[in-house]
Amino acid sequence: MDSDAPTVFAPGEEKLTEQALRALSPQEMIWRHRSVAGLAEALIMMVDDELLNIEMTQAFLTEAGYKHFVHTDDPQLAIAMLRKEHPGVLLLDLSMPKVSGHEILAEMREDPVLRHVPVIVLTSSTDPQVKLRALAAGAMDFLSKPVDPSELGLRIRNTLAASAYREYLGQHDALTGLPNKLSYRKDAAMILGEGRAEGNSGAFLHVGVDGLGRINDALGRVVGDQLLQRIAKRLASCVQTEANGELSSENRDPKLYRFDGDEFAILVPYMDGVHSAAAFITRLLEDSTVSFQRPGAPEVFVTCSVGVSVFPTDGGDADVLMRNAGLALRHAKQAGPHRYEFFSPRFNEQALSRLDLAAELRHALARDQVELLFEPRVDIAAGRLVGAQANLRWKHPSGRIVEGDELMDLAGTSEMDVALTEWMLEQVNKHTRNWKTLGLQTVPVGIKASLAHIQLRDLMLLVNAALTAGMDPRQISLELQRVPEEGVPARDATALGALRKRGMRLALDRFGASASVAQLRRLGFDELKVDTSFMRDLEKDPTVQAMLLGIGDLARRVKLNCVATGVDSALQVAFLRKNGWDQAQGRFFGDSLDGNNFAARWLPRVGKPMRVAGADGAPHSG
Repeated sequence: MDSDAPTVFAPGEEKLTEQALRALSPQEMIWRHRSVAGLAEALIMMVDDELLNIEMTQAFLTEAGYKHFVHTDDPQLAIAMLRKEHPGVLLLDLSMPKVSGHEILAEMREDPVLRHVPVIVLTSSTDPQVKLRALAAGAMDFLSKPVDPSELGLRIRNTLAASAYREYLGQHDALTGLPNKLSYRKDAAMILGEGRAEGNSGAFLHVGVDGLGRINDALGRVVGDQLLQRIAKRLASCVQTEANGELSSENRDPKLYRFDGDEFAILVPYMDGVHSAAAFITRLLEDSTVSFQRPGAPEVFVTCSVGVSVFPTDGGDADVLMRNAGLALRHAKQAGPHRYEFFSPRFNEQALSRLDLAAELRHALARDQVELLFEPRVDIAAGRLVGAQANLRWKHPSGRIVEGDELMDLAGTSEMDVALTEWMLEQVNKHTRNWKTLGLQTVPVGIKASLAHIQLRDLMLLVNAALTAGMDPRQISLELQRVPEEGVPARDATALGALRKRGMRLALDRFGASASVAQLRRLGFDELKVDTSFMRDLEKDPTVQAMLLGIGDLARRVKLNCVATGVDSALQVAFLRKNGWDQAQGRFFGDSLDGNNFAARWLPRVGKPMRVAGADGAPHSG
């Protein structure tokens, strides 16, 4: 005990005026934040070997409005009590027999939990080194005895407020103000525990913003953040309407969180069958749709998709259910924007398989497992070769073949999109230059690129590098997939325009599926490549036939070359020829071949007529 300070407070200062008390009260704080509204409930602990000091402090704090106070006058019990009570703030005397305050601070500092308890040190020592030693050991504040009660009240209030605000920041998302992933995990564990005890079912909903990355790339992060804030408000309003409804348990209502990046999460504590959540999910999709419009630009609509995992059916562990909801969301987005999907065990099997493939794809180029093939494209009226499609094919050591859109998507998720595109451009350049060296006629080669996986500015860098290496721009037809509906940055559009002036052609790929008229308006395209799904359903679906007639008419009116893909039969060719389509490609015209075999089968010498596809699809001399 400090020998010259038998009490905490200076003589005559045990009582404060009512006005002074009110100023110190946690209910009457000068500044407020919703995270510190419950300061009066904070537990204050005091360790002091003089019991009179403890009694006086407790009386003062009770009068000031603090409701919970624990103490010990035996410093040997301090650490055990701290671990049991975990107070909001500790008032600690430094000079005590047997165990000093310095020793208690040192032990707290080594404890992963106790090191975060705010400590206000009380001592009568005037030695500056004592103060510095205490602060170095982790004390947050320091008061000299005898203590002014007003100052003690303010220090406690400010310490609790700072601690509460720090805790609020740790539990909430700074952009939206919603509870964050840490809160989500904590609440999820509690809801699962309650669900097991009561035998209830519930759900984890992950809500993802469709195409936010493209908006950030095209319009900047500020616009993306504003959209997230607007969507958060809409989702919060929708979730609030479910309070005390059929998706609420006895103790909890559905709750919204900011999960990660472009994702939100909703915990549904009670669900009487999948059907009871369907209407809520549909309303979420409707309410979360927002629009914005830049000056002089068309209105853009931003939608969300939802993935759902149900407990206990889809798992009993919070991490498993979160992962399953995330997998369901990913599958919903792959099916198209503005959709929802419930988790299925096959999603997990596919994800594990995809993860293994993505890891192995990183080594595929170095191991010569990837090959470049050329698919012929013909003029439908004349049957003559007019172009080629460059296709990547990965021969996995297991014997599995990965190609087409599956390989493009896999490259995007494994961050191999740039490497594969660069390799494809290098190979196309090598083959076309070799064909010219052999005196063969060359045709433009289509090179696919998905803007969902590779940024347009990166793609432009790769194309320009290929041109610098000697590639003729007239030999390239750049076929873009997943062009952002809101457009591309003006600088990138200008770069594309400059390449078109040099002879490079630009195609909008998968038109009618992942591409639409909205994307067609954003850039100056030379041709449309219609999605293969149209050919697949052409012969049995009159609606598809009518749609193809409309697409062909649209292309002619806007003066674009129109290419049918996935053509497999003579009936399909007859339909296209009858209705004035320009070009087609598919198995009917021949298999994809490597560069040497493609040249031998399709490319004549300079001055000779271009090869013509026969009735069986095989080429012969024209």
